[in-house]
Amino acid sequence: MNENNLENKIISVLKNIYDPEISVDIYELGLIYDIKISHNKDVKVVMTLTTINCPVAESLPLEVKEKIQSIVKDVRNVDVVLTFDPPWSREFMSEEARLELGLL
Repeated sequence: MNENNLENKIISVLKNIYDPEISVDIYELGLIYDIKISHNKDVKVVMTLTTINCPVAESLPLEVKEKIQSIVKDVRNVDVVLTFDPPWSREFMSEEARLELGLL
């Protein structure tokens, strides 16, 4: 499987994980900063949370890792890195997410 197909599968998984406080998936919300796939199918996801004090700081990155590993069979290892640099802001949200939340 080529890298683009694998990345699309991973994005599909991420679009089915929702921020529990906002009815928008974490991908459209702009919480995913980067997805890197190595030549041997190791995946590194760099993500953030809406705030440093987010109540799902422990569970959400773990959920991302577990769902990618269980659903996308072509990956070997998944590493989820949580960062707050740059801090998340509404500008990171997709137009679809802003529309859903009435921000357009």
